Amino acid sequence: MKPEIKFVATDMDGTLLDENGQLAPAFYPVFEKLDANRVMFAAASGRQYYSLMDTFEPIKDRMYFIAENGTLVMHQGQELYSCTIPKAEAADIVKQARLIDGAHLVLCGKKSAYIETQDPQALEEFAKYYQRCEFVEDVLTVDDDFIKIAICHFGGTEQLVYPTINQHFGQSHQVVVSAKIWLDVMNATASKGAAIKHLQNTLGFSYEQTMSFGDYFNDAEMLKESYYSYAMENAHPEVKKLARFIAPSNQDAGVLKVINELLS
Repeated sequence: MKPEIKFVATDMDGTLLDENGQLAPAFYPVFEKLDANRVMFAAASGRQYYSLMDTFEPIKDRMYFIAENGTLVMHQGQELYSCTIPKAEAADIVKQARLIDGAHLVLCGKKSAYIETQDPQALEEFAKYYQRCEFVEDVLTVDDDFIKIAICHFGGTEQLVYPTINQHFGQSHQVVVSAKIWLDVMNATASKGAAIKHLQNTLGFSYEQTMSFGDYFNDAEMLKESYYSYAMENAHPEVKKLARFIAPSNQDAGVLKVINELLS
């Protein structure tokens, strides 16, 4: 007996996207099958909303966006949910991040992302995830609603950023290693899982009708809020332990294979 799935959410990098960060052409026929079966689809990513909209341009009004690790949920240009960080708290996090040697920070607002580095390697990395990104001399002078502080460290965030940031903010905020060179700091209640829980409550689908795919720590809460929780074959070992199922790797289009099996 096939499971009754009403909602499918997938992470992007290391999950739905291939090793080059590209969406497989086979994705769109799979999406049309989901749509024909009245299954809602969401991209759930640490990426910026505007970046996600660009990636899914042909179907942007037919899907949901769980952006910035669940701190902003959008549908058809309307905000369904957000989880912000008070400006004073954001300032404290920024000041601490500035003290970490080799770290590059992105202050993520609802209107744009804000950076204060001109490092070419960092700019190239930022461009992958932030379509709207403004350089300012001091991010603390910006007027916006802040939803996340992202910290990039090319030496690896699990070892070089997480210990410091978690020591200072782990008790008061959500501090999560979202990729090998990325760490995100958010409101303590923010996560992809919290965003999905909100959608379950407002759109009328259940935990048992939810399927999600992920590969890293920022996907943990999302997997916990989904009965059909899939870690990718290429996922972090600790994330695999949290999932009920394992999908083929992102290089093998594992997300699409699992969904196709569901719909066949």
